[in-house]
Amino acid sequence: MMNTTDGNGGTAAEKRIDVSTAMRRASDQLAELLRCEPGAVSALRATDEGWHADVEVVELERVPDTMSVMASYRVELDADGRLVAYERRHRYARGRIDRR
Repeated sequence: MMNTTDGNGGTAAEKRIDVSTAMRRASDQLAELLRCEPGAVSALRATDEGWHADVEVVELERVPDTMSVMASYRVELDADGRLVAYERRHRYARGRIDRR
């Protein structure tokens, strides 16, 4: 990973929020923005600029809940944990299992 100086002698990596905080902020900020029920963070990766997270959210509540529509979003956070970008990667029924 390439470290960049922050102007005060430190690097961006030294100023980065921790993993658990990144997970919580990715989920909370996306849910607030989309006004959806937050789900799980299924992936989290540190980058030179901050974090990339894959966040699952409930987009449409259905009965039974296995028919609810879920979505997986790629979320980009800066080193301070602020959401700077997101995109929906795919949608699926809550009860569906990936077949690979």
